[in-house]
Amino acid sequence: MEKLIIEAEIREIHGRKTDALRNEGKTPAVVYGFNTEPINITVDRNAAEKLYREAGESSVIDLKVGGKEYNVLIQDIQRDVLTGFIIHVDFRSLDMTKTVETTISLIFVGEAPAVKEMGGTLVTASEEIEVRALPSKLVHEIEVNIGSLKTFDDAIRVSDLEIPEGIEVLTNAQATIASVTSPRTAEEMEALDNAVEGDVGAVEVTTEKKVDENKK
Repeated sequence: MEKLIIEAEIREIHGRKTDALRNEGKTPAVVYGFNTEPINITVDRNAAEKLYREAGESSVIDLKVGGKEYNVLIQDIQRDVLTGFIIHVDFRSLDMTKTVETTISLIFVGEAPAVKEMGGTLVTASEEIEVRALPSKLVHEIEVNIGSLKTFDDAIRVSDLEIPEGIEVLTNAQATIASVTSPRTAEEMEALDNAVEGDVGAVEVTTEKKVDENKK
């Protein structure tokens, strides 16, 4: 995999004043961790978005700032609730000779026969697993082939995943990753419709009561 690199600048602005930086297309960030006093920095917003897509929280990044280079992981990000843009990044500096704990994303590939042939619904219980490894052994993602889900009784568990050498999985081995639920029966759909109609009726009665009270 090509080395992931991002350049940053030392940041002197703090608190609410950082909104001005964001308006300029910059994202406030901080780097801390191994042999590193916390340093406030900024990175280009577009570069940060691209980096997070490529690195996630489990790929080592070469962070260049103030004439120095740091091997880091993205520890955390914050996004704006309206725009969805990354508005802050935490970078964790690493000792490449020591193991770290982080999460690796799961990517679901293939097609489940229980969905295609039996009309079931794929249920994914988790999108990541917790791991421990040397930074050099970490991977961006782990693929989960759902082709083994042939019946509604089948399930893919953590223990079924193909884990690259050098990575220790911390998530419970028996935890379910994916399964397929059967389609609802006619009786279940009718019961669901009746329940919804009952809820709507209760709302209407409550509304009428409020109107009557307002007339008094």
